[in-house]
Amino acid sequence: MLGCLAALVIIGGIASASGKAKQADNASGVATTTPTRTATPSRAPTRHATSTGTVSTRATTDPAAPATTAPAAPATSAPAAPAGPTVSQQQALDSAQSYLALGSGFSRQGLIDQLDNPYGGKFSVADATWAADHAGADWDAQAVLAAKSYMQLGGFSRQSLIDQLDSPYGGKFTLAQATYAANQVGL
Repeated sequence: MLGCLAALVIIGGIASASGKAKQADNASGVATTTPTRTATPSRAPTRHATSTGTVSTRATTDPAAPATTAPAAPATSAPAAPAGPTVSQQQALDSAQSYLALGSGFSRQGLIDQLDNPYGGKFSVADATWAADHAGADWDAQAVLAAKSYMQLGGFSRQSLIDQLDSPYGGKFTLAQATYAANQVGL
């Protein structure tokens, strides 16, 4: 029994010294970690005096303490996207819709080029591209309008019409759109 008491005194001394070392570290500014308590009960020996004056140890259950966690960092969010187009984008869109309403047939690239042309709309490429993508155009139908305009000039074979519509110097339509238009005008 005396051996148990000596063991408790030694263990208590080690625990006390460990606690003092942690306090000293904290006082010197050194960061230490403290384990969090979990919800499971732990068994720790406790000392109890008996009726004969001797000390006995027995395991007792500590009431479970709620688990603790570090406080959550405040949530950060990215700036909200603008609710609608910028003023410049809206102006480019209005201009794009006006060009499309002419009925002469613009390809997507042709419309972008017209909008950002120094002799045309003078919009930035970004605003012109945004406007072309949001104008609601049916590019196949636009290719057909352009094909009909070219056909009024006369002298086009099927392949020459497709080449003209697909040309980077002509309509600037995709090959698929140019072929579709040629089919629609009967070539």
